[in-house]
Amino acid sequence: MADASLPIGSLDLTPEALAEGTFREYLHGWVTTVDHKRLGILYVLYALFFLVVGGAEAMIIRVQLMYPDNHFVSPEVYNRMFTMHGTTMVFLMGMPLLFGFANYLVPLMIGARDMAFPRLNALSFWLTAFGGILLYYSFIGGFGLYGQGSAPDVGWFEYAPLTTRTYSQGHAVDFWALSLFVTGWGTLGAAINIITTTISMRCKGMTMMRIPLFCWLLLCTSALTLVAITPLTAAQVMLELDRYLGAHFFDTQAGGSALIWAHFFWIFGHPEVYILVLPAFGVANEIIPVFSRKPAFGYTAMVAASVGIVFISLGVWAHHMFTVGMTSAANAFFTLSTMIIAVPTGIKVFNWIATMWGGKLRFATPMLFAATFVVHFLLSGLTGIMLSASPWDWQLHNSYFVIAHFHYVLVGAIVFSMLAGIYYWFPKVTGRLMDEKLGKWHFWLFLIGFHLTFDFLHVPGILGMPRWVYTYEASRGWASWNMIASVGGFIQFLASGIFVWNLLYSGLHGAEAGPDPWDAWTLEWATSSPPPEYNFAVEPVVASRRPLWDLKHPSDTDTQYE
Repeated sequence: MADASLPIGSLDLTPEALAEGTFREYLHGWVTTVDHKRLGILYVLYALFFLVVGGAEAMIIRVQLMYPDNHFVSPEVYNRMFTMHGTTMVFLMGMPLLFGFANYLVPLMIGARDMAFPRLNALSFWLTAFGGILLYYSFIGGFGLYGQGSAPDVGWFEYAPLTTRTYSQGHAVDFWALSLFVTGWGTLGAAINIITTTISMRCKGMTMMRIPLFCWLLLCTSALTLVAITPLTAAQVMLELDRYLGAHFFDTQAGGSALIWAHFFWIFGHPEVYILVLPAFGVANEIIPVFSRKPAFGYTAMVAASVGIVFISLGVWAHHMFTVGMTSAANAFFTLSTMIIAVPTGIKVFNWIATMWGGKLRFATPMLFAATFVVHFLLSGLTGIMLSASPWDWQLHNSYFVIAHFHYVLVGAIVFSMLAGIYYWFPKVTGRLMDEKLGKWHFWLFLIGFHLTFDFLHVPGILGMPRWVYTYEASRGWASWNMIASVGGFIQFLASGIFVWNLLYSGLHGAEAGPDPWDAWTLEWATSSPPPEYNFAVEPVVASRRPLWDLKHPSDTDTQYE
């Protein structure tokens, strides 16, 4: 029989837990679980696995571009790596990671015992997991019955007409479309669950304007997901109808339009950036106040800015399409809407700075990553404003300047924030602290590697290096910049190895954390680490936005921040 004392919401890999006679039941419990904490852990582990896979694909790209006239891999393999890296990082790493954080934390933060629909929650994860397996099966199944094709090789955005059967024979494109179709349904289920849980399962006294900002950001993310994921799902259905049932939605030679695909994809694609970055905002909103020893500055403004981002982000997609020949009125509209979205995001930056200003800052590893996230997000926003102007975008569209900007958002902002969240909530999940010395090594190496790679990739972009280039001549003047970027990539890879070792070592041998190692004030820290299956033996009752502070200081309850 399995040891009944095993922590329900933790990933216990101790020898006792894996002893002969218990491992099968232990594994069965994880596979069949409907507990939100275990599903959250599965989401995060799934995302970290694909972070390693996508990182390895990125390193193949960087080795190929390290110096001129290189032939480390063939052009066909390079295109597959380019496509699979982008698809993996967006759909199999970024989104599962954010939903993992949401699954584990939202019920704990609002005083609930589980998600609103536990079985839908489990179905959502396994759909996402199956979609990832389906995509990577394309390395084998992409050859099909006729021995043609392999993994998809037409970019993570799969532009028409490259996806027609004339250009892309075999089944690689089909695996891409079907895998994202399946993961899309998993994403929709997770979003519905988060919305319902946040709205209907809050504990007593927790009004909407008392829930943690992290929960507000995940609520906004989920609402945006419901709207944005459906156009991509519809486009995938249309793509398969084109390929196998004689439809001609995207076939220009039969009266269709390749631009329809571009519109459908970017109606999803640009809100997707905010689907990924809003949870990163939420993580920063929890960590920065705790390590500044101050309440978050401007709670109401933060909520309003988050809601504003959701609405504005739905009207900016065609700034990815300035070069397709839209009218001047359309170019002007999408330039303006893209610039307008800088207003609510700018409010957030000022509020984070105001929270830190005058605070008693503690630069533990979570705060190092969170504070750096603020800087990186500001810098990525500045280059985003540059690209929002259609004349500037005409010069730099599909260049490595765009690659650098995009990775400043995805890596510099989102990954840094999510790493802050892992270091911050790891003690809650495992009951153990991550090693601070290893954490500092991880932070500084990852920071140095990031800037070596993505700061210097702006330059070849300005010099005309296109994002889809297999190799280049030495006379182009891109060699030095690519060499520096590739060295930075290796440093990031080394830093990631230190992070993985820290996870494994600390999970087994880390110092005991206790229920509240950071002296925080949200409800997840009011229960044991790791939490029991039921989260709270008695439903919490809250009277402010800082309920744990009220419990610690019952005679000095601060209602100033109601």
